[in-house]
Amino acid sequence: MKKSKFLKLTAIIAIFALMLTACANPGNEPEAPVVEAPETNEEEKEPEKPSTVEITDVHGTVTVPVNPKNVVALDNRTFETLSDWGIELAAVPKAVMPADSPYVNDASVQDIGNHSEPNLEIIAAVEPELVIVGQRFARFYEDIKVLVPNAAVIDLNFDVSEAAGTPGENLVNGLKDSTIALGKIFDKNEEAEKLAAEFDQAIEGAKTAYNGTDKIMSVVVSGGNIGFSAPRSGRVWGPMYEIFGWVPALEIGGATSDHQGDDISVEAIAQSNPDWIFVLDRDAAVSSATDAVPAQDVIDNSPALQNTTAVIDKRIVYAPNDTYTNESIQTYLELFENIANALSK
Repeated sequence: MKKSKFLKLTAIIAIFALMLTACANPGNEPEAPVVEAPETNEEEKEPEKPSTVEITDVHGTVTVPVNPKNVVALDNRTFETLSDWGIELAAVPKAVMPADSPYVNDASVQDIGNHSEPNLEIIAAVEPELVIVGQRFARFYEDIKVLVPNAAVIDLNFDVSEAAGTPGENLVNGLKDSTIALGKIFDKNEEAEKLAAEFDQAIEGAKTAYNGTDKIMSVVVSGGNIGFSAPRSGRVWGPMYEIFGWVPALEIGGATSDHQGDDISVEAIAQSNPDWIFVLDRDAAVSSATDAVPAQDVIDNSPALQNTTAVIDKRIVYAPNDTYTNESIQTYLELFENIANALSK
């Protein structure tokens, strides 16, 4: 009797268990297997950045390390850009740099001297990975390569000849290409692209502001004398005649790019009666010329110029004071914006 009751109870429990199973899986289908998600690396690794970059300079293609150590910079078109980007330099030519440059005032940065008698041995002593040559120091390119055979040496001197382009093209493309190249080397691509875009905008602004007919005279003031900065070849101003389509007030044969301008009489400049005079104050950029006469005083006190349209109408534009030793893309940006503002009035 007890065994019969036990069997009945067991049967009831079994039936109850089957009913619960049916409720949990009404379709009486097999349960889907549990698939575990594949393990993932929460911190995805960024692709490694290249350790070198190919740079094209006036001599060809050069392989340059990215973010090089012990950099020597000799090109005055690069100092402000490198400074703005916080790039440390091992050696520079302090004698031909703006006096307020952070590199000039940094005792840890070695001084190579000026381009007339540079101490190139300092370059070898700092054991650079990169030497940036250009403009004033371009003629020492081969000497520097011999001194530092294990370093990358790039020559950003884009004024080598007109074979590469016209003066206007060389200035515009040279400043932009050099800036982009520096951006690649120092991992500042966005900053470089931004500078190049702002430079293009400044060119368009100055070009639009010019009426196409006013006669332009450009000069270099040095040692109290007024020199002629000729269209195309003249120091700083020459290429701008092409870039902006300026009408020159005066043209001469045999014009040069002399740092003090060509020796043309102030009377000849006055007789051309320019509508505008653009002035580069060379002495303002040379720290040793502490007793130099400011260019504005020289222009204001020149009897021959007082009857010209430019002086009477106060149409005189001065380049930034440090232009002679700081021909960076930032300097030209400032200068082009000043020109646009002046011509728009």
